[in-house]
Amino acid sequence: MEKLIKKINDFNELVMFKHSIFSLPFIFIAMVVAAKGWFGFKLLILGVLAALTARNFAMGFNRYMDRDIDALNPRTENRPNVDGRISVKSMLIFNIANALGFIAVAYFVNDLAFYLSIPILIIIGSYSYFKRFSYLAHVILGISLALAPIAGVVAVSESIPLWTVLLSIGVMFWVAGFDLLYSLQDMEVDKKLKLHSIPSKFGAQKTMYISRVFHTLTVLFWLLFVITSNSGIFAYIAVLASAIMLSYEHYLVNKDFTKIDRAFFTVNGYLGIVFFVLIVIDNIF
Repeated sequence: MEKLIKKINDFNELVMFKHSIFSLPFIFIAMVVAAKGWFGFKLLILGVLAALTARNFAMGFNRYMDRDIDALNPRTENRPNVDGRISVKSMLIFNIANALGFIAVAYFVNDLAFYLSIPILIIIGSYSYFKRFSYLAHVILGISLALAPIAGVVAVSESIPLWTVLLSIGVMFWVAGFDLLYSLQDMEVDKKLKLHSIPSKFGAQKTMYISRVFHTLTVLFWLLFVITSNSGIFAYIAVLASAIMLSYEHYLVNKDFTKIDRAFFTVNGYLGIVFFVLIVIDNIF
């Protein structure tokens, strides 16, 4: 039993399960808006399973592909994919199982979800390659998480309305913007290993400026989402709250680079939860 618990903890560390909080709220935001409220227990369960299997595949595949890079980075050299706690074979099995699980869940959602499942897996898996030849990898990561609201609305209505696209574009800029800040930690390592990233190409100050531009666009597209979805006052409050929290995130990073983890995990985690709660309230009253 102890070995099993240890192995589960190792896989939990591998995919950083707690970071699912970034994608889960926006799947359910789209589902709540599409259903104009409660969308049923079946879609709740399938939505959670789809989000977890997709994210496990994305993170697991990234760790599998990056094990050579992670071994050369002092910040990542103790990860389970590097130090031998999880074998290459185990990672492959884990990735295949989650990919098949995601496809199976999509099959039980509806036909459009099933047809889109493999293209979605290809997109979220492609992030692992981009950093090797393009500094736009941050945007690819943003696109990967931006698929969450699209998947949510497809599950409910088997369609992709304009407001979902606007919400997703906002998510893309949100994720790309905070990934830029997080990547500042690896700027010198990326240069040394000849990896492509915006910090290694443009430096810290320009990276923070680009991140601010991305997050300004985030707020703009989320505002357009609220307008086109005919949402109410609480949805506008959600956009205002997100603008305040993103401003605070940049304040933390500008003040002290050592606050990057706090800005990345805490602020962005709360942002998704607050946004979701306010959207739920907006669709109840």
